Amino acid sequence: MLSGLSGNLRGGALMAAAAVLFAAEALAIRWMTARGVPVEVQVFFRSLGQLFWVAPMIAASGLAVFRTARPGLHLLRGASSLLTWGFYYASFGPLDLATATVLSFTNVMFTTLLAGPVLGERVDRWRWAGTIAGFIGVAVMLRPGTTVSAFGVALALASAITWCGITLSSRVLAQIDRNTTIMAWVGLVTTAGSLPFAIAAWVPLGLPEIAMLLAVAGFAPGIIWLITSAYRHGEASAIAPFQYLRLIVVALFGWAVFHEVPDGWTWLGAAVILGGAVVVTIAEARRR
Repeated sequence: MLSGLSGNLRGGALMAAAAVLFAAEALAIRWMTARGVPVEVQVFFRSLGQLFWVAPMIAASGLAVFRTARPGLHLLRGASSLLTWGFYYASFGPLDLATATVLSFTNVMFTTLLAGPVLGERVDRWRWAGTIAGFIGVAVMLRPGTTVSAFGVALALASAITWCGITLSSRVLAQIDRNTTIMAWVGLVTTAGSLPFAIAAWVPLGLPEIAMLLAVAGFAPGIIWLITSAYRHGEASAIAPFQYLRLIVVALFGWAVFHEVPDGWTWLGAAVILGGAVVVTIAEARRR
């Protein structure tokens, strides 16, 4: 009992740390966007950071780290990552930090919708209930007369949809390939895919902007490492809800740094989305 509790506490702490890094990334995106750093350049540095994180593994294993029986699926996962980061980063331009963050949680609903037809998984009533609640929350946020940017919401939802490509392909690849192989392919595909766009969108940057780009490239890949480690230490149903702490952190910093205060209807929609996401997450964790 104590060992299980200790594992859950460690897992929860790691998931909470990942939530803080998620929030730090969101703040950095908003700051860089306000300073005129193109989204394409931000995504390229994020991708380059991913590649640098796996560079020691590539150096140790050589090209053998890329050996796989499913190269097409790795390309799909890499392309999904690139699109997800692109849409996610772009959504922080027209949306406030809290709204962009809470809309990213709809990825669990879209994954639920696709898990049945794509992977043949059984979707129980709790996962359906959470999914429906999440989409009701989006409708509340997009009520007539809202001040929320419809274009920003479209970008955030596009990010959530492409995030499904990451989740569903990872479930398959995790059964046949090592984590190092998956990470190496993601770093290679996203860096190569984002480079042409970054070159086309490049603008002269100052030292503060370059320093922030390098900082995000350095710490953002650690988010996945923290999440993976959290699930290794604790029970999924116990620690998964900790990831939603990032909404609280993002909202607080958005208010303190950028003076962003979403209206009451936006918070109501956010609460419904968050509640639905928690229900789906716990149902998914228990299923596993």
